[in-house]
Amino acid sequence: MPHLRPVHSSAAISRNQFLQVGFSGALGIGLADLATGRNACAAMESNALFGRAKSVVLLFLSGAPSHQDIWDLKPDAPAEVRGEFRPIDTVAPGVRIGPHVPRLAMVADKFAIVRSMTHSLPSHEHATHFVLTGVNQVPPGATHMASRADWPCYSATMQAVRPREDGVPSGVMLPTYIHNGYGFSGQTGGFMGSQYDPWHVTKDPNAADFNIDELTLLQDLTEQRIQNRRSLLTALDDQHRHLQTPSASQSLSRSVEKAHQLLGAAGRFRDVFDMNREPAEVRDRYGRHSFGQSLLLARRLVEAGMPIIQANMGTMNNWDTHGDNFGQLKNRLLPPFDQGLSALLTDLDERGLLDTTLVVAVGEFGRTPQINPGGGRDHWSGVFSAVFAGAGVRGGQVIGASDDQAAYPATRGWYPADLGATIFTALGIDPASTMTDRLGRPHKINAGQIISPLFS
Repeated sequence: MPHLRPVHSSAAISRNQFLQVGFSGALGIGLADLATGRNACAAMESNALFGRAKSVVLLFLSGAPSHQDIWDLKPDAPAEVRGEFRPIDTVAPGVRIGPHVPRLAMVADKFAIVRSMTHSLPSHEHATHFVLTGVNQVPPGATHMASRADWPCYSATMQAVRPREDGVPSGVMLPTYIHNGYGFSGQTGGFMGSQYDPWHVTKDPNAADFNIDELTLLQDLTEQRIQNRRSLLTALDDQHRHLQTPSASQSLSRSVEKAHQLLGAAGRFRDVFDMNREPAEVRDRYGRHSFGQSLLLARRLVEAGMPIIQANMGTMNNWDTHGDNFGQLKNRLLPPFDQGLSALLTDLDERGLLDTTLVVAVGEFGRTPQINPGGGRDHWSGVFSAVFAGAGVRGGQVIGASDDQAAYPATRGWYPADLGATIFTALGIDPASTMTDRLGRPHKINAGQIISPLFS
C-alpha cells in the first residue's frame, strides 16, 4: 500500500494578532472580501438555488462514518482497503452504494452523493466545529472545547443576519448535545453570544414519556399570567438597571425575553412535539428507534416552519468505528439510519416539502483507507462523503471522486466552508453578507463556494 500523506492543522495565531484582525481576518476573510461580497449580492440573488429552501435538515453522524463502506466503495482495491462489503446497484443508473443501506438504494434518485469532501484536521472536536459552522479553520481563541470564541452554528448565524422576533428560534438541535464531559464546539452562537444559541432538545423522541418541559405550563400558569409577570419584570428591570453593569443587565434582559418568547410560542409548538399525533404506521415507517423518531420530528418541525433542524444520529462519536467497523455498521448503525433517512426523503417528497427542504447527511470526516488490526478504521479527513437532497438538488448523481483507495480527492475537493455556502444560499442568505459581533467587528459569514454541481 502506498504511503499516505499526513494532514496538518493550521498554524496558531497570537492574541495580539487576533485582536488586530478579528475572527474573520484570521480565517482569511478581510474587509476587501466584505466589500466584494456586497457587490456580488445582486448576482447571488439571481442564483436558482438562492432562497429555494424554507428549511434545512442536517443529519449529523457524530464520530465520522466510514465513507468507503457506505457511499464510496472500492471493490477493486486490495483486501486491506476494500474491506468486507461489496457495492449494490441503486435505482439511479451507474450509482452504486454499500449493501447495508438497501432502502436508500431504492430512493437514490432523490439524493446526490459528494465523494470529494475534505479538510485538514481529523480531530472529532475540531472537525465537528468545521462541519456544523461552515469554516475551514479553528477560529482564534477557540479550542477543542465549546467556548464563546467559537464560530456560530448555522442557526445562530441565520438569527444574526435574519433576526426574528416571534418567539420561534431559528434552529433546533436534537436529540442530544454532543459532549465528552465538555461541549463540542460548533453547537452554539459562539462569539455572537448566548442569545443566538439554538434550542437544544436533549430528549429521545422515541421514549414513551417524551415531552418538552419548556413548552409545558404549570397547571395554574395561564398565558395571561405569563404576560402579567412579563410586564412586572420589565418594570423592575427598568428601575434596577443602574445597579448592574450594562453587559450583565443586557444579558439578563435578553435571557428573560427569550424565555417569555419561547413560552409565548408554546401554543404553536406544543403539538409539534407530541409524537402521539402521528399515525402508528408513519412512526413504524421511520422506525421505532431514536434515529427514526428524530427524523420524524424533524419533518414535523419542517411543517411548522423551523428554518434549521439538526438531528444528531447518535450520541458523541457514535460512528467512531475504531474496532469491528463492519459488524458495527451492519448490525448497529446502518439499519436505523437507512430506515430513517429513506423514510424522511419519501415522506417529504409525498407531502410536497422536499422541493423546499434541503437535507444533508454528513459526519465530521471519514475513516482510514487501511483497516487496522482490530478490524476497524481510524480517523481520516483526507476525503469523505456527504449526501444532499431537496431544494433543487438533482438526485441520482455523484459529485466528485476519491482516488483508488478513497484516501484523497481525485477531483476538486469540497470543504466545510463550501457546505456552509450551500446551506446559507439555499436559505436565501448571501454567504458574503456580514454579521457584527459584540465588540462591533464585522464578520463575513462564510468564505466558501456553493457546491454548484449539485444543482446542475
